[in-house]
Amino acid sequence: MKAPGLWKALGVAGFLGVAATGAVIVRSERRRRSYTPEEIRERLHRRLEEAREERS
Repeated sequence: MKAPGLWKALGVAGFLGVAATGAVIVRSERRRRSYTPEEIRERLHRRLEEAREERS
């Protein structure tokens, strides 16, 4: 016996998982693009300084 309802449920769950992942990616991309070049430069310099402090 086959369970067609099970396959439909798995298909819907898979689709919802893909859609949710896409929404998360779009949100993070929008947040990333909202930074000004000065903010990005400042953050990179801060991260570089923190990395240098950790190595010392």
